[in-house]
Amino acid sequence: MLNNSATLAVWAPRLLSVLRIVAGYCFLLHGSAKLFGVPHVAMFDKLELMSLMGFAGVLELAGGILLLIGLFTRPVAFVLSGEMAAAYFMAHAVQGSPLMPLMNQGESAVLFCFIFLYLAAAGAGPWSVDAARAGR
Repeated sequence: MLNNSATLAVWAPRLLSVLRIVAGYCFLLHGSAKLFGVPHVAMFDKLELMSLMGFAGVLELAGGILLLIGLFTRPVAFVLSGEMAAAYFMAHAVQGSPLMPLMNQGESAVLFCFIFLYLAAAGAGPWSVDAARAGR
């Protein structure tokens, strides 16, 4: 019988893949809402593609898709982590204390930033195109 440590060690890489897949899916929804209006978010109704928010939508959609499938995970996650850090400090931190993301509606930006930073360091996990390309 496996002890808890051995069981967790077996599942840790798989859960890394699950984290990447879920984060990528959630992130691509931000991009699709900005670029295509699906799901509909009223504040994006008049969004222009050639704006900072439009560029963010392109990064979120393309980067979310790449993370979802696990392709080029490390560099994509690094870029998206930077995007979320910039989004936090440009849009959220200025609405109150930068040390209080709960109060400035910046929690998701902070969490995405650090999830992506972790993925940039840890990689895609075994359930990914990156792993298949590496022959794992």
